[in-house]
Amino acid sequence: MGQQAEGALNFQPRKIVRTLAVGQEVDGVIKRVTDFGAFVDIGVGRDGLVHVSEMGQGRVAKPSDVVAEGQQVKVWVKELDREKNRISLSMVAPGTRTLRDLEEGAVVRGKVTRLERYGAFVDIGVGRDGMLHVKEMGRGFVEKPEDVVNVGDEIDVQVVGIDHRRGRVDLSMKELLPPAPEVGTPAEALQLGMNPSGAIEVVEDQFVSPIELAFIEANEASDRRRNERRKKGRSYGYDEDDEEDIIARTIAHHKRSQGM
Repeated sequence: MGQQAEGALNFQPRKIVRTLAVGQEVDGVIKRVTDFGAFVDIGVGRDGLVHVSEMGQGRVAKPSDVVAEGQQVKVWVKELDREKNRISLSMVAPGTRTLRDLEEGAVVRGKVTRLERYGAFVDIGVGRDGMLHVKEMGRGFVEKPEDVVNVGDEIDVQVVGIDHRRGRVDLSMKELLPPAPEVGTPAEALQLGMNPSGAIEVVEDQFVSPIELAFIEANEASDRRRNERRKKGRSYGYDEDDEEDIIARTIAHHKRSQGM
């Protein structure tokens, strides 16, 4: 009789575990909270374990921040170990993307949730907003985030860094933008509708007069001469001679363009 009872005790839990299926949703009660997770009574004769990494989409510092003994929870069966008769549970619904699912280089779509002077926070669906720094918003200089995005905008971003320990995700838009045309001088950039930093500017009915273009080219020539003087150890500040030379070159160029 004693052997039969002992056999029943060994057999019953294994039989119950086999009635569960991975991905199955079950209700349970938190029985014990530890540093690494929580044990949950799901009514099958053996408690299942929810590891701290399965308590939310983002990083959870400690289980007690999320659950407490006696609390009723909804969990999903994550894994069944029939050899060791163990049940692994999760508080994250199957199919939900988490921080652990992200990979560097992946392109994801997100929604801008907050703007700060140094960048924007973007909800990319992992339970923790990613950080899009202002330097990663464009190939050229971006003065402030609101010049590029606004709260509520849906944007495509690339994952460029993941810190699992801190639960941090760094994002970028730069690599998703079309490459900027190559230009040589500020004058050439101006003719192509770009500013010297490389950021494309669309200006309707833009017209650059010959005298404006001549001034730019004369200024470039003055810069080159200052660089040459600097290499020789001479002063390279902007002086009156430079100013007079620029004006003279500008006038000469303008006369040539007008056939004078």
